[in-house]
Amino acid sequence: MANNSYSGVKNSVAEPNHDGEFGCSLKELRSLMELRGAEGLHKIQETYGDVNGLCNRLKTSPVDGLSGQPADIEKRKVAFGQNFIPPKKPKTFLQLVWEALQDVTLIILEVAAIVSLGLSFYKPPDSENRNCGNAAGGVEDEGEAEAGWIEGAAILLSVACVVLVTAFNDWSKEKQFRGLQSRIEQEQKFMMVRGGQVIPIPVAEIVVGDIAQIKYGDLLPADGILIQGNDLKIDESSLTGESDHVKKSMEKDSVLLSGTHVMEGSGKMVVTAVGVNSQTGIIFTLLGAGEDDEDEEEKEKKKERKKEKKNKKQDGSVENRKKAKAQDGAAMEMQPLNSDEGAEGEEKRKANLQKKEKSVLQGKLTKLAVQIGKAGLVMSAITVIILVVLFVVDTFWIQGIPWEKECTPIYIQFFVKFFIIGVTVLVVAVPEGLPLAVTISLAYSVKKMMKDNNLVRHLDACETMGNATAICSDKTGTLTMNRMTVVQVFIADKHYKKVPEPDVIPASTMDLLILGISVNCAYTTKIMSPEKEGGLNRQVGNKTECALLGFALDLKKDYQAIRNEIPEEKLYKVYTFNSVRKSMSTVLKNADGSYRMFSKGASEILLRKCYKILTATGEAKLFRPRDRDDMVKRVIEPMASEGLRTICLAYRDFPASEGEPDWDNESDILTRLTCVCVVGIEDPVRPEVPDAIRKCQRAGITVRMVTGDNLNTARAISTKCGILQPGDDFLCLEGKEFNRRIRNEKGEIEQERIDKIWPKLRVLARSSPTDKHTLVKGIIDSTVVERRQVVAVTGDGTNDGPALKKADVGFAMGIAGTDVAKEASDIILTDDNFSSIVKAVMWGRNVYDSISKFLQFQLTVNVVAVIVAFTGACITQDSPLKAVQMLWVNLIMDTFASLALATEPPTESLLLRKPYGRNKPLISRTMMKNILGHAVYQLTIIFTLLFAGEKMFDIDNGRYAPLHAPPSEHYTIVFNTFVMMQLFNEINARKIHGERNVFEGIFNNMIFCTIVFGTFVIQIVIVQFGGKPFSCVGLSIEQWLWCILLGFGCLLWGQIISSIPTSRLKFLKTAGHGTQKEEIPDEELEELEDLDEIDHAERELRRGQILWFRGLNRIQTQMDVVSAFQSGISFQAAVRRQPSSTSQQHDVTNVSSPTHVALSPAAAFNTASATVGSEW
Repeated sequence: MANNSYSGVKNSVAEPNHDGEFGCSLKELRSLMELRGAEGLHKIQETYGDVNGLCNRLKTSPVDGLSGQPADIEKRKVAFGQNFIPPKKPKTFLQLVWEALQDVTLIILEVAAIVSLGLSFYKPPDSENRNCGNAAGGVEDEGEAEAGWIEGAAILLSVACVVLVTAFNDWSKEKQFRGLQSRIEQEQKFMMVRGGQVIPIPVAEIVVGDIAQIKYGDLLPADGILIQGNDLKIDESSLTGESDHVKKSMEKDSVLLSGTHVMEGSGKMVVTAVGVNSQTGIIFTLLGAGEDDEDEEEKEKKKERKKEKKNKKQDGSVENRKKAKAQDGAAMEMQPLNSDEGAEGEEKRKANLQKKEKSVLQGKLTKLAVQIGKAGLVMSAITVIILVVLFVVDTFWIQGIPWEKECTPIYIQFFVKFFIIGVTVLVVAVPEGLPLAVTISLAYSVKKMMKDNNLVRHLDACETMGNATAICSDKTGTLTMNRMTVVQVFIADKHYKKVPEPDVIPASTMDLLILGISVNCAYTTKIMSPEKEGGLNRQVGNKTECALLGFALDLKKDYQAIRNEIPEEKLYKVYTFNSVRKSMSTVLKNADGSYRMFSKGASEILLRKCYKILTATGEAKLFRPRDRDDMVKRVIEPMASEGLRTICLAYRDFPASEGEPDWDNESDILTRLTCVCVVGIEDPVRPEVPDAIRKCQRAGITVRMVTGDNLNTARAISTKCGILQPGDDFLCLEGKEFNRRIRNEKGEIEQERIDKIWPKLRVLARSSPTDKHTLVKGIIDSTVVERRQVVAVTGDGTNDGPALKKADVGFAMGIAGTDVAKEASDIILTDDNFSSIVKAVMWGRNVYDSISKFLQFQLTVNVVAVIVAFTGACITQDSPLKAVQMLWVNLIMDTFASLALATEPPTESLLLRKPYGRNKPLISRTMMKNILGHAVYQLTIIFTLLFAGEKMFDIDNGRYAPLHAPPSEHYTIVFNTFVMMQLFNEINARKIHGERNVFEGIFNNMIFCTIVFGTFVIQIVIVQFGGKPFSCVGLSIEQWLWCILLGFGCLLWGQIISSIPTSRLKFLKTAGHGTQKEEIPDEELEELEDLDEIDHAERELRRGQILWFRGLNRIQTQMDVVSAFQSGISFQAAVRRQPSSTSQQHDVTNVSSPTHVALSPAAAFNTASATVGSEW
């Protein structure tokens, strides 16, 4: 990979020579790990003799591992580094403030405020003697000219408030996500041998010299050398781009690299490189280093001019880094891209334009924000034009005053005032709170979902889950308890309905059975004594194997004694379980040179390979096909119909006279077996599952079971769960039958054929991972139903990766799941429980509803404020709501409301409606009715107060006030009533489906109560003590009561609105649709073909006429924050998802361990060479 010129890169550990302490240095080990295959073996033999020699030099034991003493571990960390790669520094608060200041509307306001400030201090010498028109009249009489600066200063102050609030929000969100990140990392553990015990060690605590136990499904946390392996195959595509699995053995290739996946087999390795010194760490440090290269070189050039001599070393380091990076890049560029199905997958992908679309909600929101922004821009421009025209016509034409040079500053002040009003209309119109609401809502949900056992790795998944229409679930561990026990057995020609007494089984059969169970179950699987007295034994490892070991214990035999006698190193050959074999076999070599192989596997598969069976006397008799059919009917089907999983245990002897068999020819080896027994293993259904499935079905979500078990077992369990109801017309298929039905004569899969099957399919048994992937893809691509199906999938095995990736939302099992499955998933179920998926659906729907609630509230305020400012300005030549007041309203409705409404907790009632679907508009007709209805009420009240308020309250008229006139009671009442109406309307906005009781559950959300109460208190302070900056005058108690009463009217008016049936109001339109595929022009589609995801947000912002809108940077900034979370805030986050041909994008995702990394060559190279401003 990278050469050793790498030493200049930041974060790399200094390399003192530790030969005194350990027999090899960091440098030696690093160069060893850069070799592959035969080269690596040759180097080990040449330098250390063999692997044991290497272990001796590292002062570790291949059998007992490290002692685990803190002093020794610390020494190793100092000598060889820690298993941790420093994350990218978070943005400081000041950087976030600077980003918030980039918002175009705020910049316009700042400029206007500064101009206004400057002009208020400028006094032309003899302007007092001049008549500059009526509009300017009365300015000096009030003696208020000195206070002219207050408005400019107040605007600047409120801009500062908005900026600080935005920056604080971004900062706290980033902090939250880093917290989440570190939680994921801390939970990541790996099995290590320390002090002779196999114990889970946090990945960050792994040190050089540790002995790691690796097994199927692991993601390797560090580089190492194999010291013992059984049938080990590794997927190194994340580092090399080669999709073929690499066989690892002591004889051919023993180098194991971090970030690669164990696809088959098991073994042990000695750790030789960790953290920044592992192969993955080297790539990452290069990427991290690349980012600052440009700046550093600039700085260095300057330094160079000053002190050329001193700088040579530094320059060298950059040169080296550049070389290393170039080599790294070149090496990667040459390698093919990794792909799920190899070259044909690449072809298929190009042929298939159906991209995986990015967050639906983000797309809808951006589109809506763009539309509102356009409308706001038009309104504000018209406002400014009308004000200017009215002023010019009135002053120069009607009054006929000539333009005097001395009056110019006064006129400019007017124009600045008009401009500020226009900008204010724009500020209120643009809903920059939208992205904020989304982020807050998602961040809040993610935090709360942790408590509901959902660890969300990709933010979008949370919201997508609310739209789910189908769930394809595993059976074992998700629907069942994954605590397996043998409850029935067929042995010695007899079917026992419960575990028999040991003395009824012939001794010879018993010995074979116990020996077979002991050696032919993974040595990492064991039964441990219970944690609490009187509790159940703890099952560690594969649960099916735990059931067999438990069976041995029930027969009063000790499997551990046999394992001690035959340690793992003595096993001659192991064929580990995989989805193709559906069986596991272990070969022992006897003293006389003969071999004995024990096998266990799915009964219907293994029984076909048996030609003898042990009888009641312990002797083997012939087992003919008709005996087998008889056994299937009498034993296996009755067991399966009770929901038991049937496993056959068998053996085969290879006599010494025949010589050593060809072990690689599996079909010849795994035949002519002798059946020892068939066991029925029970895995009880989780008690909470039937209820959870009922909830899903009521919520319009179809639950399908996809399992590797046989059809009868699957049918029995799915009936217990409620997936199948008696008398239903639903399909239950086996994998073979499913494949036969969906393929044409040429063996190709046809979508039309899948479309005939999936709507009725409820159980898919004996399915392979490919079947699962095909089913998921078939449902997603289907067009039979008008709505595109949104599919969630659960998986725990390594081979579930493709299906988890393909699904809209992939759930991995936190306990039983392999690292590979977790990496491909979007959400990890920390308790492996199906009912947690229902919680995820509830939270997903809640996110959608929270956004809609916020929209309903925000748009009402927008419509009212814009119309009031616009008409007020046109009629009275001054906005009834001043710039500072508008900014305060903006703060209430954006930041505070998004906090209050986005943090509503979900309720069970969310599960009583059908999924919204991908194309459902954000603003339904009911919401549109509420928005327009409340706008009518609010506008009526405000205009009444504006044009008749002085008579009603018997106060001075505030209209047509001169330039620097003092604030009036009249306009203060208008402003106060407006805010009161928003406060009460915020309570209305809590319900969006036309419910009557808007107070339901209000006290469950303390954030909401606090914000409403807090806003009310601040409003009192602003009105009573705000004075000139807020253009307010203190009001009397009576006036306050009137304001509150008019505000309270919103709640009563809300009841009237909800009484009007929406169906009657045909003229109402919906808004906020997602972009349909058909709407995308062909030329744009061609552009998008190169991208793997259609990002609706990007599409909307691409169009030329909205370029200015890009400048409304707050939307962009906050979306960046969201994407920053998605692309992972820290290094660790950057590396968790294994790239495949279908996801070669740079939003590299969340992570669960510091050194686990999966980088596509392309991504690595591009990022290394063009990282300026990227999110690493």
